[in-house]
Amino acid sequence: MEILTKTTLIDCTLEELFDFHLDTNNIKRITPSHTKVELIDYEDATYEGKIIKLKTTRAWVPIDWIVKIEKYEYPNLMVDVAIKSPFAFWEHHHIFTKKGTMCELKDLIKYKLPFGIFGKLLAPFIKKDIENMFLYRHKQTKEILENKSCNL
Repeated sequence: MEILTKTTLIDCTLEELFDFHLDTNNIKRITPSHTKVELIDYEDATYEGKIIKLKTTRAWVPIDWIVKIEKYEYPNLMVDVAIKSPFAFWEHHHIFTKKGTMCELKDLIKYKLPFGIFGKLLAPFIKKDIENMFLYRHKQTKEILENKSCNL
């Protein structure tokens, strides 16, 4: 099992940060342009037990994702677990904490690659790709929320 974390301080309120992550449409806004994200069976409300269906397309390869909101503690924590994904296991903790006048966005990702030894051969590339994805997501989230009057 691999574990990755990414942490960023953002000048916003906890509620703004959490609410931004509640809106599943924002995933499109914080995903790099080389990956297309399509929401399937979109439902506005987010709650513990909610199932979210996505299709990501990268290099013309579509991948279906089905994730379940496993834990929901407003405004500090949301955990989603993949029911269907390209990973043997995927668990993503969104952790929101007040730090003085700022808020800390922390993503903790636990994952396991499929394909046994072949997955292990690809592990360094997959890890770097996930790190780059979350670096981009944090940069975009920070930019959007700190310039909210222009971007929301």
